[in-house]
Amino acid sequence: MTVCTLHQGTAPLLISLPHDGSEIPPDIAARLTPAAQRAPDTDWHVSRLYAFARELGASVLVPRYSRYVVDLNRPPDDVSLYPGQNTTGLCPIVQFSGEPVYLDGRQPAPAEIAARVDTYWKPYHETLQQEIARLHEAHGRVVLWEGHSIRSVVPFLFDGRLPDFNVGTAGGASCSPALQARLDAVLSAQSRYSHVVNGRFKGGYITRRYGRPADRIEAIQLELAQLNYMDEDDFSYLPERAEPTAAVIRRLLEAALES
Repeated sequence: MTVCTLHQGTAPLLISLPHDGSEIPPDIAARLTPAAQRAPDTDWHVSRLYAFARELGASVLVPRYSRYVVDLNRPPDDVSLYPGQNTTGLCPIVQFSGEPVYLDGRQPAPAEIAARVDTYWKPYHETLQQEIARLHEAHGRVVLWEGHSIRSVVPFLFDGRLPDFNVGTAGGASCSPALQARLDAVLSAQSRYSHVVNGRFKGGYITRRYGRPADRIEAIQLELAQLNYMDEDDFSYLPERAEPTAAVIRRLLEAALES
């Protein structure tokens, strides 16, 4: 069973899109609420938004399955990444709306969660690790870019409206100060989109786990407010919004590739 696809590039840049998948196996989908069966918390269309990255020589890793099957950006022991704040777990039982994912009494038991980690989570991370190692061996450095998106207003997770571009570097621990400064400079040089660095979204498990700037493996998470490239209600892609958004992302990736 193929759980993810990898396009291998030639540049020291790996783009991981761990919440792009929306497929839910039938045996799991049958236990979800009707609202959850739509997989509303998908990072819709991010692989399309980042399609240009292949022109930069980037490797791109895309999963097949929904975060409702297993969240690839959570630790396998399900320790909270944001202690004291509302969040969702390794096998989410709550949607971003605060509503349940599963019908009453149909949540996965610990043995099922462990099986999902083996079946879906581990292959993605093994592929991620192998590609980081390949690029690092070829170039002596690698930038791991975590591409994410979320509705601009999610009261369950954060107050008010999310900034358009949310850069996370684990509080500066997952990349060099120079790289973080270059990214901030790109966003500060434009006026169309609001932005923040290490705000509500500081980077998930992948950013924190794999970012080792001392070893020249730098990791950055970009969380986008979805209204900048799609309709947040019907999940449709809006090219007229996506094009200028992708242009800014391109400038960020170009800045990330600078050595």
